[in-house]
Amino acid sequence: MRLLNLLAGLAAVGLSASLARADTLTVAPQSVADEKAVFATVESISVVPARGRIGGTVAELNVREGDRVTAGQAIATIGDVKLALQMKSLDAQIEALQAQANQAQIDFTRIEDLVQRNIMPRVKLDEQRTALNVAENSLRAKVAERAVVNQQLTEGEVLAPSAGRVLKKLITVGSVVLPGDPIVTVAQENYKLRLRVPERHARFLKAGDKIRIDSAELGGEASKWGVIDLVYPQIEEGRVIADATVEGLGQYFVGDRLRVWVSGGMRPAFVIPASYVKTRFGIDYVSLHQADGTVDVPVQRGRELPTPALPDGLEILSGIRAGDQLVRP
Repeated sequence: MRLLNLLAGLAAVGLSASLARADTLTVAPQSVADEKAVFATVESISVVPARGRIGGTVAELNVREGDRVTAGQAIATIGDVKLALQMKSLDAQIEALQAQANQAQIDFTRIEDLVQRNIMPRVKLDEQRTALNVAENSLRAKVAERAVVNQQLTEGEVLAPSAGRVLKKLITVGSVVLPGDPIVTVAQENYKLRLRVPERHARFLKAGDKIRIDSAELGGEASKWGVIDLVYPQIEEGRVIADATVEGLGQYFVGDRLRVWVSGGMRPAFVIPASYVKTRFGIDYVSLHQADGTVDVPVQRGRELPTPALPDGLEILSGIRAGDQLVRP
């Protein structure tokens, strides 16, 4: 029995030692990005206008600001009274030409029968065949003209040029528009973050760099990370323009300003998990493992440096050095 208790005690001591080793962190300097805070705006890759293809009066408007549309969706309808009148006129002319073509066909059939019986000369048949062809061609031309007017009526529907969100209505129902006038503007759904970085940081900025959006900018959510896609070569008003891709930008307003952190170079720093720091009476401490036990050492806390591998990373400015063994409190 005593032997069993001794073995159980040794196992407990071994487990405690392994847990202690698991909660021990060796301090080592690492290169971190010297982040700089800049402002970025949520912008669409392109904002395209939906234009009317014919002139007339806007009879119907099916969208409003903020609505999502798909490519080819009918946004508005433009009506033109003149086109309707032309359709009625062409319908009447087509009926008249159809009657003429029918009569020409009847005359051609009659004369053909008389020619076959040698009652009339063949020249009359040729003249009537020509008259029939003229009547049929006139009818075809008028039908084609009606198809053109009908297509113009069909083009009275204003279609969305691409999928996205309606940013602004430029007209109202009853407005008179000309061919090519914009009706609404549509922002494509592929949003980007457009950064404006001071030119002194331009040499540190390149495509492929990561950027970070503060959790405070996201309403308390975890920080988001993005990647710079393009750095524009032209400097505008002392700032370098760059585009970055970040997941989940579709829930923001177009033109929304966010504070993001970009890399301004690399520097050495001590970064440890925030769980290793404890605060008493307004002073931050870490537990330092020494040969004769554990001692609490005051440290100066820096700013948070979260990374994808260490979401709760915290920079320590002073109080520890390379090689120190930290124990999780």
